[in-house]
Amino acid sequence: MQVTETLNSGLKREIKITVPAGDMEAKLMARLTDARGKVRINGFRPGKVPVQHLRKVYGKSFMAEVVNEILNDSTRSIISGRGEKAAMQPEVIMTEDEKEAEKILAGGADFEFSLNYEVIPPIEIKDFSDIKVTRQVYDVPDAEVEDQVKRVAESARSYEPKTGEAAEGDRVTIDYVGKIGGEAFAGGAGTDQPLVLGSKEFIPGFEEQLIGTKAGDEKQVTVTFPENYQAAHLAGKEATFDVTVKEVSAPGALEINDETAKNLGLESLERLREIVRGQIENQFGSMTRQKVKRQLLDQLDASYSFEAPSKLVEAEFNNIWGQVNRDLEAAGRTFADEETTEEEARAEYMRLAERRVRLGLVLAEIGEKAGVTVSDEELQRGLFEQVRRFPANQQQEAFEYYRSNPEAINALRAPMFEEKVVDYLLGQISVNDVKVGKDELMADDEEAETATKAKPAKKASSKKAEAKASDAKAGEAKASDAKAGEATDEAEEPKKKAAPKKKAAKEAE
Repeated sequence: MQVTETLNSGLKREIKITVPAGDMEAKLMARLTDARGKVRINGFRPGKVPVQHLRKVYGKSFMAEVVNEILNDSTRSIISGRGEKAAMQPEVIMTEDEKEAEKILAGGADFEFSLNYEVIPPIEIKDFSDIKVTRQVYDVPDAEVEDQVKRVAESARSYEPKTGEAAEGDRVTIDYVGKIGGEAFAGGAGTDQPLVLGSKEFIPGFEEQLIGTKAGDEKQVTVTFPENYQAAHLAGKEATFDVTVKEVSAPGALEINDETAKNLGLESLERLREIVRGQIENQFGSMTRQKVKRQLLDQLDASYSFEAPSKLVEAEFNNIWGQVNRDLEAAGRTFADEETTEEEARAEYMRLAERRVRLGLVLAEIGEKAGVTVSDEELQRGLFEQVRRFPANQQQEAFEYYRSNPEAINALRAPMFEEKVVDYLLGQISVNDVKVGKDELMADDEEAETATKAKPAKKASSKKAEAKASDAKAGEAKASDAKAGEATDEAEEPKKKAAPKKKAAKEAE
């Protein structure tokens, strides 16, 4: 086998490989000899089939196997032998001429092909000692836990149908159809929707207009969607809802005790408090970690400057850009609505893609040198958590998809690897814990979340959008796994957009 480098420019490489016809012939004969004692051909005793007859019958198919074996084995061995790491699967270029291909399969010509690929640049890991981050810590007060316990207990409160007018605290069951400019809008209708008046579950002004209604009443409710409403095409618009009140029910006494906890499937009220506290702490802990991670990545980004493989950047950009356009289409908005142009947005997200890839490569290198791995047990747990996000009737299908799709498994492993590398780094750098209030902890995250939800980011908030969205996918950059899409907790998105719903997600319950 002859290996010749035909291109070495920046990160781009092209290698030409020539396998002499004689070597191909030797590999073919070895296969034919091995098959001689296994095949059964009419007219010949087992093991007595002449090799030349086998060649006449199976020669081309066996030679095709030889070609595939050479392609698979040489791609890995040649690149690793050169001390290089390919950023993505190399592109294999070989003849498309049918006559020439026939000659190769017949053993009458050398087999020539080329490998085109980009290499991962060498990355020298720098000292972490000068990296300093501030970790904001929010201590959840008992009062907040009790408030949440009360909200959870509300779900176990009983209601009894009543005659007369609905008052605040009553539960009404309604049908509704929302209209803007006299036209019904998608997702704006609901049937048999229970609503506790005063719960502030719906947008401001909706519930108040149902106070005083009775079962059988029809009421037209007029409201204005908030400017920051999650469905951007409805934000700030006035809508009318034709509401039919089907039932009014009065609440029973709200009791918060062991019996209430048992009705919720728990052994005691104390256990309910423990679970609620844990969920609230996890919620705010996630915000804390995200802020710390963002600081860490920003400092790594400032410390490492090198050319990122263009194919990886292109793949990452295509993932981002596809999501940007899907979000715009779903919201019924344009680039102009986001105070930018398509050209400016492309440039913005190309920079973001380059940053993600570069940080991914840095984290991958750090993780590799530190011996960070994702165990089979950890991957299995991650798989089960991912599958549980699907509706119950789709979970088995999702599980089989992941188990039979190596790329999907790699895409699942990538963020797990990244988080473990971040954990490793947090143990190496200077972390200063600072106690903060809830508002301070949530403020920046809310602004960043707003910025990234408004895709593409407006000019004024582009830096925040990048900071929020620029968490590198370390495993993806290294293993060239296509990004399958961000995991989302917005499983109820269709329901949320059935406006007049106000809240974008449930609080910890």
